[in-house]
Amino acid sequence: MDNPLVQLDPGLFIWTILTFLVLLFLLAKFAWKPLLAALEERENKIKNSLEDAEKAKVELERINAKSEEIIAKARSEAQSIRVEAKAATERIKADLMAKAEEDSKKIREEAEKQIRVEKDKAINEIRQEVVDLSLAVAEKVIKKNLSKEDNQGLIEDSLKNLEGYDA
Repeated sequence: MDNPLVQLDPGLFIWTILTFLVLLFLLAKFAWKPLLAALEERENKIKNSLEDAEKAKVELERINAKSEEIIAKARSEAQSIRVEAKAATERIKADLMAKAEEDSKKIREEAEKQIRVEKDKAINEIRQEVVDLSLAVAEKVIKKNLSKEDNQGLIEDSLKNLEGYDA
């Protein structure tokens, strides 16, 4: 065993342990605390990120629930507006139909009244024409014009006779 790496040398052993302890002390004093602080800082950042992500998730769920509620409310309002519009349309339609019916009834009544007036007017004109013809015939028969009272009496008699023909 002539290999120096395999041989046990007590001096080298002491120096190795001593170097290890000095290096351990230096690392503990200068490097260990900053490494632990960096790891702890990283751990805190990860925790904060996870908490923020959880908060964002909860907020997103709350916003989604609120938007669903708003959408449902909007749909409900739209449905009620549609129902109200349909009811209003039906009311307007019924009102228009009633007004049209009333207007047609008025027009019909006015037309019937106008027809009665025109009929009465025509009958009166026919009566007057009959009276005039009767007077003309009577005048030719008698060859003279009667007095006003006689004319009036003849007219009234003729009208009474004509009234019998009105049916």
